[in-house]
Amino acid sequence: MKVDVLTLFPEMFDGVFGASILGKAQTKGLVSLGATNFRNYATNKHNTVDDAPYGGGGGMVLKPDPIFAAVEDVLEQRGEAASMKPPRIILMCPQGETFTQKKAEELVQEDHLIFICGHYEGYDERIREFLVTDELSIGDYVLTGGELPAMVAIDSIVRLIPGVLGNETSAVTDSFSTGLLEYPHYTRPPEFRGMKVPDMLLSGHHLNIEAWRREQSLLRTLERRPEMLETADLTDKERIWLKKIRSNRKHSTE
Repeated sequence: MKVDVLTLFPEMFDGVFGASILGKAQTKGLVSLGATNFRNYATNKHNTVDDAPYGGGGGMVLKPDPIFAAVEDVLEQRGEAASMKPPRIILMCPQGETFTQKKAEELVQEDHLIFICGHYEGYDERIREFLVTDELSIGDYVLTGGELPAMVAIDSIVRLIPGVLGNETSAVTDSFSTGLLEYPHYTRPPEFRGMKVPDMLLSGHHLNIEAWRREQSLLRTLERRPEMLETADLTDKERIWLKKIRSNRKHSTE
């Protein structure tokens, strides 16, 4: 997979792209990550990439010409001809679709992703209308730029590439990937300051352990994100069991 970021601050990505899981993924040749300063594509003597909005108003708006030129140059440098599968071009902005695990699982299927990170008041609408394929937000709040949201999305996507994580089952059992929150984990020592690992996990009975983990995922989701249960893939037996738990809890508080 190829991932490119268009940003005014490419140095922000040096540490992120070179360390931990992302750094190892590049070393393994599983992903190629790049950050491009789109100020280099400004066409005026002052290298400005923003301008005042037509019609007045506060703030500055990112101009379309540097962004379009930067995307075209990235495609040329990547050796991508017009006949090849086009990349997904992603605009990071508060107005975008909320980024989810499901979206990460969709985007990891692509060969090339280009993230556009803006600053200032916003983007010239022609960037949205004629260039980008997706608009993403990581939450209902506003940041100073799109760099941090892009890092979050890229990390979430790249870790799903086969071979990136040491344990291939890790991404499959993550919270949200199964439609439920992940079950609790324990490791050595079996007892720490009087706090013990559940006996079930020490039993060595794998089928019972899997059943326990599923039950814990259901309970944790019920307690922390009950709305997720409405769309989760549950058996009839699990739905009856959860209904009974809800009923018991309701009676115990009355």
